This record gives sequence, structure tokens and C-alpha cells, in this order.
Amino acid sequence: MQEQPPYSPSSSDEDKSKGKGRAEGKKSVKEKGAGRSVGGKDETRWSLVAAVRKAGGKLGKERVTYVCSNCGEGSSQWWGMCRHCEAMGTLMKYVPGADSTASEGSHHAYRSWIPQKSKEMVPQSLQQVTKGVDQSGWRIPLSGSFGTEIARVLGGGIVPGSLILVGGDPGVGKSSLMLQLASIVSENIGVGESSAVVYVSGEESIEQIGNRADRMSIKSRNLYLYSSTDIEDILDKIQPLSPRALIIDSIQTVYLRAFAGSAGNMTQVKECTSALLRFAKLTNIPVFLIGHVTKTGDIAGPRLLEHIVDVVLYMEGERCLSHRLLRSVKNRFGSTDELGVFEMSGYGLQAVLNPTEMFLTEHDSDSEILAGLAVAVVLDGSRTFAIEVQALCVSGSPRSGEVVGIPKNRADVIISVLMKQAGLKLQDNAVFLNVVSGFMLTETAGDLAIAASICSR
Repeated sequence: MQEQPPYSPSSSDEDKSKGKGRAEGKKSVKEKGAGRSVGGKDETRWSLVAAVRKAGGKLGKERVTYVCSNCGEGSSQWWGMCRHCEAMGTLMKYVPGADSTASEGSHHAYRSWIPQKSKEMVPQSLQQVTKGVDQSGWRIPLSGSFGTEIARVLGGGIVPGSLILVGGDPGVGKSSLMLQLASIVSENIGVGESSAVVYVSGEESIEQIGNRADRMSIKSRNLYLYSSTDIEDILDKIQPLSPRALIIDSIQTVYLRAFAGSAGNMTQVKECTSALLRFAKLTNIPVFLIGHVTKTGDIAGPRLLEHIVDVVLYMEGERCLSHRLLRSVKNRFGSTDELGVFEMSGYGLQAVLNPTEMFLTEHDSDSEILAGLAVAVVLDGSRTFAIEVQALCVSGSPRSGEVVGIPKNRADVIISVLMKQAGLKLQDNAVFLNVVSGFMLTETAGDLAIAASICSR
């Protein structure tokens, strides 16, 4: 008779016992969790986990900004009309970080064409930086009367490695100014050996630029022309030349491949400017950027653009008049009070040696002709200008007069003072004021001339 094996539970019994144990374990975990659900540590831990999941998942809400393509002003919500420049239908959706996230993998690749320093940069003392450096001859000088006017506005010359933004109304002469400047820098008078200067246009072909240069009698052998809108292609092509300066016409027409969007949008303008800034600092090559302006006179693109660059120049002038004014509204290397005066001719821009002649008109000594005229002497930078102010009073006119070249609120104050203190009966008169040659008389030193011109009528 065979012996019976010791009793062992069947596999089904084992499964039942294991399932019962798991159920009891889950119950105990739930009971323990319910008992400590108000605990600070667990609550903080699970809230952090939820926050991380929300930030990384689809539930995270995008931070959307609407940016005006006309003036660069931002808004948290969409408007049919920009509240800053009052342009219609110009607010575009912009998600901060969206472009950088999409191009994160190519972030290093798009910067690979920028030359790198051969040695690691470390903090240096002031004595190490300035040792053996002639600060008086550090800037690139600009020769001739034309170059002297530009050097005056820049603070004495072009600083190597600077990024300079030049803005102005369409047709005011920005491209002509930069083409003539490129010719002067390439000739390199008083600096030593000549060096190349590259003028890059994204708006014109090299034949069109060459035609304009021929009309302006520019014959420099070291001036190179190139037409492209790809920043990487531009910097790849100019590196073998080792140019003394680079001019981009214009910043709104160039783009970087690694970033989404067409040339001229907010992201492209900002990233292209940042890339050119880094290129200028690493190579000590000054870079000039021509920028378009909006209806309000601001440079088109994000407001950050003017903070990135080192110098911001504005070119002013009326199309119907021949004179042009070059102002510096930002200059990290010099004063912003200087003014350059030029005259547009068939051969380009010519420096005006005596600007006062432009702001005064010739008159005979007849008192009838001189009535309503007064001359104001104002200081602009380190130069004094004699500015002619013209006034006309029309009695019985139901409408208010027009003011050109003088701030309207200041003109109203002067007229009110004359009515109150001088007893002039101007209530029923329309007063028209004008400054000769389109000069903007913002200095209060011209108030007396304004009052005198009104009184003489």
C-alpha cells in the first residue's frame, strides 16, 4: 500500500489566497492614505507632481502675446486696432519660446558658422585690457567733409565691433548714406592698408547697387557688393574677405534658417540682430543695419531691437526739400546731442559746412516783406543754428491755424501769453506758424522768436 504524499494546497487555492492578500493590502493602503491625506508632505508632493504633469502635458496653457507688426507693441489680448500706433489689423499671435523650442535641436548648428575664440575667455583686469592700446587711434576715422559729419554724430569715428542701426523714412537717403560711407571706409585714408567693405542688400540686385554707385561717382576697388537674404550665407561668404565693415540693407529682409517665420517678423528680426551682434563682438567688425520705420517714425520690429544695438541713428528730411539731418538717439560710445547736416544732390549726399544758410531765406529790407519773420539762434549739440520762424495771422478765420516745425502745445501757450500779457486780440484770428526748411524747433530758446514773429503781424 502506497504512502500518501503530504497535503499541499492546489494551485487554485494558492491563487485565491494570493488574491485575498492583495485585496487586503490595497485596503490597508487606502485606509492609511485616507488617514494621512491632510498631511503637508504628501499634499505638497502630489501637488508638485500634478504641476509637473500639467506643465509637460497638453493641459498646460500657452502664454500667448499679440504683437503689432507695425510698431512692435505687445498686448495680452487681440485687438482690431493697435492701441499704440492705431494701425488696423496688425496684431499677430506670438507665443514666447515656441520658436526656440521648435529649433532647440538646431540651436547649436545655426550658430556654428559664427567664428569662435581660439582660447577660452576669462575675466581680465582693466590694466590688461587697456595695456598697449592707443585709445585715441582706436576708432576707425572717416576722412573728408562727408566723413567728418558722420564721425561727429558717431562720437569721433566708427568703434570696431559695434552694431549700428540706421533708420529713416522711405526715400530719405539711407541707402545712399551707407553706400557713401562704405566707400570712405574702404578707401581707408589715414588708417594704413586698405581693406574690404561689404555692402549686402536684400532688396536690390548687385547691378542696381552698382548703377547707383556709378551715378554717385563711387569707384572704390575695395567695396564689395552682395545680394542675399540668408544670414548664414552672408557671413559664410564675407569671412574670406576679412572686411573692415559690413552693411546690411535691410534688417527686415534677412532671416535665419533655424527659426520659423518669414523675414521681417518679430522672431526673425530679433534673432538676426542678436546673431549679427555676436558676430560683430567676436570679429571686431562694425556692422551697420538699415531699418525700416513705421508710420509713427519708430523703427519697425520689436522694441528690443533698439536695446540690442550699440548705436541708433535717425535720418530726417522732407522729400520735397534737399537737406537731410542725421541724429543719434542712442550711442554707447559718444554723445547723443550731435547733429549731422547734409544736402541731397544728383551725386549723392554732400556735407553742409554752414547749415545756417539752409535755415534762412533771402529777403530785401522792405518792412512789409520782413513782417511776420523772426530769427532764433538755437544750440543743437556743439553747434549753433540760426533758424527762421514765419508767422501769419488771418482775422475772421473760423478754424484754428496750422503749426509746422513747432510743438503744437508750446505754440498754444505762447499765443495765450501774448493774448493775456501783451493784449493782442487773437481770439478771432487763425495763427499759422512755420519753421524754414522743415527744422523741428524743440528748444525753448526759440520761444521769443515765435512770439516776435506773431507780434510783427
